[in-house]
Amino acid sequence: MINPYLNPKIFNADVELVPIRKGFGEGLLSAGIADEQVVGLCADLTESTQMHLFAQKFPKRFIEMGVAEQNLASVASGMAAMGKIPFITSYAMFSPGRNWEQIRTTICYNDQPVKIAGSHAGISVGPDGGTHQAIEDIAIVRVIPNIVVISPCDAIEAKKATIAAAKTKQPTYIRLARNATPIITTENTAFEIGKAQIFFASKSIEKTQVAIIATGALVHKAIAVARDFEKKDIGVKVINLSTIKPLDEDAIVALAQEAGAIVTVEEHQIRGGMGSAVAECLAKNHPIPIEFIGVDDVFGQSGTPEQLIEHYGMGEKSITKAVEKVLKRK
Repeated sequence: MINPYLNPKIFNADVELVPIRKGFGEGLLSAGIADEQVVGLCADLTESTQMHLFAQKFPKRFIEMGVAEQNLASVASGMAAMGKIPFITSYAMFSPGRNWEQIRTTICYNDQPVKIAGSHAGISVGPDGGTHQAIEDIAIVRVIPNIVVISPCDAIEAKKATIAAAKTKQPTYIRLARNATPIITTENTAFEIGKAQIFFASKSIEKTQVAIIATGALVHKAIAVARDFEKKDIGVKVINLSTIKPLDEDAIVALAQEAGAIVTVEEHQIRGGMGSAVAECLAKNHPIPIEFIGVDDVFGQSGTPEQLIEHYGMGEKSITKAVEKVLKRK
């Protein structure tokens, strides 16, 4: 059964396709209207990251930093220390990729509430190739103390996450995909930083036999796979884990106790990503069989987004095989 607060057109051929990064741009504009302390800084990618909406509305609260990602983070930290709420944007490969040390030391070490929007994350950047496909960004940011890590599943959730982040006092990383992806949620879908949400639960099946924990743009594929298993009388639950740090350990442990087997799904390196965070939690609290969907220790390459998702084992067929495999391990 689909969460009743999700998009009723989720599996229709005419489901809306919107880039997740667009939700960030709309959310930042809303946050800027609500609070004059919100400022925007960009590293020469204003339209690509969708910060142009904010820049056009509030030109005096926007700074174009140019191709200088280290300065981008450091200047934002100084502005935060003076009471501003800075949002900084670039491609995720460059922020947090290129300016990781500045994010660590000037922002997080000083616990400044800078919000880092890493756009064009994941393999689905497509033709831009391996140099621009950030598939290590979750790993490098989640190890930094003080930072919150959010990976929205669609444009609507990205908007909510951006508005919510503007109201916190914590450094925050928001991971954004480039490609247009299905709209899964609605304005009525619950969102809270640090809370996982059940998006799918097989109906008329007494026991949940496996759980899929998904994040980001692949949540839609995870739900599609769960629906197919429901038709085979196999009970599956899908959780949208939009906040990777702080991890909703209570929800994950409860799900593990109920299902007894878990598959994690993310458009990121398997090592160090969301799946690793889930495994760390369960190794400590409730060890069970786990299978991981993600990029398996290789770099990306050029191709269409869907070609790359399939090639690197993150499509529906791969998720299905992972579910079948983990069921055999129970």
